[in-house]
Amino acid sequence: MRAILTPDGMLTAGPLRLTAAFGRGGIRADKREGDGATPAGVMALRRVLFRADRAPLPRAAVPIEPIAPDDGWCDDPGDSDYNRRVRLPHPARHEALWRTDGLYDLIGVLGWNDAPPVRGRGSAIFLHVASADMAPTAGCIALAEPALRRLLAEGLTEVEVIG
Repeated sequence: MRAILTPDGMLTAGPLRLTAAFGRGGIRADKREGDGATPAGVMALRRVLFRADRAPLPRAAVPIEPIAPDDGWCDDPGDSDYNRRVRLPHPARHEALWRTDGLYDLIGVLGWNDAPPVRGRGSAIFLHVASADMAPTAGCIALAEPALRRLLAEGLTEVEVIG
């Protein structure tokens, strides 16, 4: 199933119509590292990551893996691990996947700039849990956790972002 995100913050997938947050930099076809934008285009859902200590196993049409306290994602364009999952501590700039705020309790890893990664084109583009106030993200797509779980359970396999 494909979900479509439009600039009004609505994500549609079949009969589902969900409110989504996206990048504070808007939606851009020319996504660059650090611009805060959500990339326009079609992105496959590669896998789902989740915190087993906080949430039940999600249902999804793609592989599902638990995360651990030492999981991170490299967002340093100068590093050979750029836009890849890494183990912490990691010497290059990265973000921790094990967060206290709950935003990464459930993560859909989207296929942006990953086959292979092009340095500076953007990294860590996820489908994840939204903040309570649906604040813009750093470039990801975020949904309320119940909506995200439902979308994944319905068989999501790709997201199209229209700018």
